[in-house]
Amino acid sequence: MCDLFRSAPLAFALSMLACGPGSKTPDHAVTQEVPTTLAELDQRILSDPRNATLYADRARFHEGRDSLRSAVNDWKRAVSLDSTAARWRIALADLYYRKVDLPNAEAQLNSAIAIAPDSSDARLKLAEIKLVKQEFAEAMKLVNEALRLDDQNPKAYFLKGWIHAEAGDTALAISSYQTAAERDRDMYQAYIALGLIHAAKSDPLALQYYNSAIELRPQSVEAWYDKGMYAQENGQDSLAMVCYSKIKEIDPKNATAWYNTGYVLLEHLDRPAEARKEFSQAIAVLPTYAQAYYNRGLTFELEGQLDSALLDYRQALVMKPDFDLPAEGLERLQRKGVRVRQSQ
Repeated sequence: MCDLFRSAPLAFALSMLACGPGSKTPDHAVTQEVPTTLAELDQRILSDPRNATLYADRARFHEGRDSLRSAVNDWKRAVSLDSTAARWRIALADLYYRKVDLPNAEAQLNSAIAIAPDSSDARLKLAEIKLVKQEFAEAMKLVNEALRLDDQNPKAYFLKGWIHAEAGDTALAISSYQTAAERDRDMYQAYIALGLIHAAKSDPLALQYYNSAIELRPQSVEAWYDKGMYAQENGQDSLAMVCYSKIKEIDPKNATAWYNTGYVLLEHLDRPAEARKEFSQAIAVLPTYAQAYYNRGLTFELEGQLDSALLDYRQALVMKPDFDLPAEGLERLQRKGVRVRQSQ
């Protein structure tokens, strides 16, 4: 079963650092009459070129439009104009992290902590970097320091849960994630994390946590997908189909939703013709989807359309040469009399 949604730890960490649960709007986030166009921002900076806050405003403007290089330059200017302001360094670290420039992000956060020893925010962001680097002991040290500064911080408990999960201590991970959710009822990622832990144990509580996440973010493809996968893997095919249908409504170009629907139809419900339509749609959305080609080929093979199966198995191997299943499919076709090798 192919899983194109499950993000790597780094991607998950990036989303946490940039807009993680429990984060607060920094005290520099609002200035009086913030301009709404780049031209206005430029004009204000020309009128007051030594004002760090104006560069911060323009940096956020660039960030909102994914102009990350311009945003980095403006955060650097804000830092150079006010090097004692930890908040500018934290903002610059956030942006470096989004760009997966971990050394520069770490350097800025260390500077922020040196400038503002009471900053729990900087410690937690630095702890996330340590997590990504798998420096778990150092990450836990930073989290505990942050909790000594603010023992109600939900993000700190979330990170503790993450560290425990990485260490394989499921019980402590659950406890910490639950504490995070208690401290912040709107902490979407805590519910997702709890859902994943319980899903790994085939525990029905997973559905409750996914439902809580969906209540917070009804359009979350991630939450609907996780719920659908739990249902698919635990004999609840109808629920899985509902979840994948919802993803198609939210994002019609989501190839995995089409693929998973086909997978359930083929493997669980024995409806190859219907499954083939879903695999075909997955391929239309993502033409390099090797698993979809293989499974569509399998539907053809099951219905005796061997030449069509041959084409799809070949294409799957073009996309993924080390993919064993289509290679095995070609061997089956050859045993059934299809001329395979001379056509390769």
